[in-house]
Amino acid sequence: MAKIMCTGVAGFIGSHVQDALIKKGHTVIGIDNMSGGFWRNINPETTFEPIELCDSHSVERIFKKYKPEIVYHLAADATEGRSQFTPLSATRNNLLASVNTFTSAIRNGAKKIIFTSSMSVYGDQKPPFDESMETRPVDVYGVNKAATEKILQILCEVHGVDWLILRPHNVFGERQNIRDAYRNVVGIFMNRIMHHKSPLIYGDGKQVRSFTYIDNITPCFIKALDVSKKIINIGPIETQTINHLSQVILTAFDSPLRSESVADRPREVKYAHCTNDEAIKYLGYKTKVSFEEGIKRMVKWAKELGPQEMVYLDNLELVNSKTPITWQERLI
Repeated sequence: MAKIMCTGVAGFIGSHVQDALIKKGHTVIGIDNMSGGFWRNINPETTFEPIELCDSHSVERIFKKYKPEIVYHLAADATEGRSQFTPLSATRNNLLASVNTFTSAIRNGAKKIIFTSSMSVYGDQKPPFDESMETRPVDVYGVNKAATEKILQILCEVHGVDWLILRPHNVFGERQNIRDAYRNVVGIFMNRIMHHKSPLIYGDGKQVRSFTYIDNITPCFIKALDVSKKIINIGPIETQTINHLSQVILTAFDSPLRSESVADRPREVKYAHCTNDEAIKYLGYKTKVSFEEGIKRMVKWAKELGPQEMVYLDNLELVNSKTPITWQERLI
C-alpha cells in the first residue's frame, strides 16, 4: 500500500478519489485551500493539511513532512467559461499551483504524479476528441491546463518520475459544488430549481457534451496507479445537448418550470465530446450508471442538501460588455 498525496481532496472529484484510495488500503494525505471544497467531504481517515498550493513554501513544507510516493493532483480553479474574465487568478490557481506541486513532489522523492487535466485542452476542434489530437485551447483555463500537461511531462522525463494525465469529460454527481455561480452546469440547474427558478441556458442550448456520472470514473482513477506515461480521456461516448440536460433535470425534480435562454458566453465551445477507447483499454472504463440514473441520484442528494445561496466573486478582473449579464447582475 502506498503513501499518496491528493490535492483538491475537499472538492468534488478529489473527495471521491480519496475515499476509493482509502478503501483500497492506501494512506492518504489530503491538501485543499477550501476555496471550493467542503469540510464534510474530507474523509476522517485522511491526514488533512489546509494549505494554498500557490504558496511554494507551504507546499514544500508539506511534501518534505510527508514525502508521498504518489501524487494525485486534482486541485484546480476549474472555471473554463469564467477564465476569460479572471485570467490572473485562473493562471495563478492552475498553472502556478501545479508547477509548485510538481516541483516539490519531485524534489521530495515522489515516484509518480497523476494529473487531472481537462477536455478543454482540445478547444474548438471537430469532435469526438481523440488523445492523438493536438491541444488547441480557446480559453484561458484550457491554455493553463495544456501548459500544465506539457510541463509535467518535461519535468517527469528529465527527473525520472512516472506520470499519467487524465482528461475527464463533464463530470457530475454527489458532492459537486452547486453554489458556484460560474461553473458546474448540472449543479447550477439543480440549485436554481430548488430555489423555484428556471434553468438559464446560454445561447440556443444545442451545445453538445458527454456528461459523466462520478461513480463511473472513480474506479478509473484508482486503476491509474497501474498505468504509466499516457494521456487518457475518461467518460462516456454518449452525448447530450444542454437543452436535453435541462429537461432531464426538470423531470427528475418533477418540476413544472421551463428553461430560459440568455446570451451566449464568449469562447464557449459548441461541440465537445471525446473518444474513450483508451479509457476502456487501460482503465477499464464502463458506464455502469446511465446518465438519467446519475441525474436521479444527484437530485436525491441535492434535495437532502437543500437549496444553497449562490456564491459570486466580489470582483471579476475584467468587466465590460462581453461579461455575461448573468454574472454582472447576479441573475443565477
